[in-house]
Amino acid sequence: MEKRIPNIHAWVVPALLILLILASCVPQKKIRYFQDKTDNDTTETTFKNPRTEDYRIQVADNLFIRLMSVNDKNTTFEKWATATNIYQEEGIYLNSYSVDQDGYIEFPLIGKVKVENLTVDQIRDTLQIRVDEFVKQTTVIVKLTSFRVTMLGEFNRPGKYLVYQDKITIFEAIGMAGDLTDFARRNKALLVRMTDDGYQSFRLDLNDQAIVESDFFYLQPNDLLYVEPVRAKAFAFDNFPYAVIFTAITTMILLLNYIQ
Repeated sequence: MEKRIPNIHAWVVPALLILLILASCVPQKKIRYFQDKTDNDTTETTFKNPRTEDYRIQVADNLFIRLMSVNDKNTTFEKWATATNIYQEEGIYLNSYSVDQDGYIEFPLIGKVKVENLTVDQIRDTLQIRVDEFVKQTTVIVKLTSFRVTMLGEFNRPGKYLVYQDKITIFEAIGMAGDLTDFARRNKALLVRMTDDGYQSFRLDLNDQAIVESDFFYLQPNDLLYVEPVRAKAFAFDNFPYAVIFTAITTMILLLNYIQ
């Protein structure tokens, strides 16, 4: 018995330490973007995803509309339907026009204008024609203000983000949220998208470079992207009680030495 005890604690302790270290590690293959699933060694890869069709306005969207005209008396710009705080998030929302359940907005002087299923450029052209009937030398500016995306889960900065452009890719949105953590399960990200019939969810593989050509490469307003953690996070240094484990190992060594 005395000969076996040294043999036991001589390999048990290092083995436990190795298992703990391995359990806390995440393989590089699980955290790399744009992986080639065919493992072909190519120096150049071409993808096609032009997304020629712009986003079409839907019910409950908000449009920021601004009219600018030249005042004949002093040739200065006269701002219509604006406020001093329009460039703040709250100001933009309060000065925007909501699309009602029938797909219309209510605009001063003109009245109701059908905007559902139209692009921002089409709405601008429609309003320009209607406004020219009342005021000459006026420029209409239309922007979509309800373009928000929500990033939840294993992001360095999860939260809701405003997008001040007409379109954004899924990787640009990930960049806004500070990139994914090392413990993010990139091969099974969940995208929740609002549709006419409600909400639909889609599983995405962010490791696969083919996502560049998918229908989900460009996000849409009110999209939610959730990335769950890998199982290895349970053994992460910031969560797992390593101090307790090391104390237990030390105690076991002392007991074995004492018995010996």
